[in-house]
Order: sequence, then C-alpha cells, then structure tokens
Amino acid sequence: LTKLLGLRPSVKRFMMYQQGCFAGGTVLRMAKDLAENNKGARVLVVCSEITAVTFRGPDDTHLDGLVGQALFGDGAAAVIVGSDPVIGVERPLFQLVSAAQTILPDSEGAIDGHLREVGLTFHLLKDVPGLISKNIEKSLTEAFQPLGISDWNSIFWIAHPGGPAILDQVEEKLALNPEKLRSTRHVLSE
Repeated sequence: LTKLLGLRPSVKRFMMYQQGCFAGGTVLRMAKDLAENNKGARVLVVCSEITAVTFRGPDDTHLDGLVGQALFGDGAAAVIVGSDPVIGVERPLFQLVSAAQTILPDSEGAIDGHLREVGLTFHLLKDVPGLISKNIEKSLTEAFQPLGISDWNSIFWIAHPGGPAILDQVEEKLALNPEKLRSTRHVLSE
C-alpha cells in the first residue's frame, strides 16, 4: 500500500491485528488524536477483516458457530483523517467530532471468538440485539450530552451492527427515521 500510494518508506505506521470489530472505533479515535496533535498531519486509516478463511462446515457440538460465520464476513474500508483542511485543496466530507467506545453492562460472553485447532470460532448469545437496544440510549447520552446533542435524528448515522436484528431494535428504541440507517443497511446487504 505504501508503494502503491507513493508514500515514503519511512512513513510512520501503526498496525493492529486480530482486534475484529473493536479496531474500527479505536483507529478512528487514534487517527483523530494524531491529526489534531501533529500540525499538518494526514492519517490514512485502512481496516480489513478476512473471515472467509475460517469458514468450515457445521460442528455437532457447536451448531451456533454457523451464525457467527454467517454474520462476520470479509470487508475493508479506508479513510483519511486530518485537521485544519487546506482551503482550496482539501474538501472534507465529514467532521469527526468524537470517537468513543463503551462496555455494556452484563455483556461478558455475549460475543466470544476463540482461535482453536479448527480455526476461528464465534459463539453469540441469543439476545445480543436486545442487550444492545437496552443500553443504546444511555450510551449515546453519555457520549453526546457533552456536545449538546440529544436528538438522535439530527446526527449522521453509520453503524457496524453485525446483523439486521440489531438495526431493527436500535431504530425502534431510538425512534430513528428509516433513512438514518439506510446507508448501514445497504452496506450490510452487500
């Protein structure tokens, strides 16, 4: 990628491995911090996840493993994060105001991934969508209250849900207009 983009071989790099879904929020937060604290810095964030190599047939002892294999697919995304855009040269599409993560109460073991002889295995509790929808409003309030935002329909949404059931429950719980999660649903369907 460095060569393809014509970057110097000495370009500063940081790599995270085997972080799964957790990595996305973490790298956005780190990119924002780097850009804001290093004048003129532009941070290229590239994320990829390759789970197809872990696909295997059903296992009599863990039939639920197929659910994880069906939900967690291959994907990749990239974004350039900067601060103080150069007028006339750069045209930012979005403003990253905040990036945060939280651990939901009583969520230990809700989604488990294990590397075993057979490969990477996932086990999900049946009510992961309910666990998320039960806690979403409190989590959003804690994140957005310092910014003066309490109308969930007033912000731009892109979610990394894992499945449509989570989107359905979050949309209902927060009374979101259907267009708020349209982009997420489109990406999820591909």
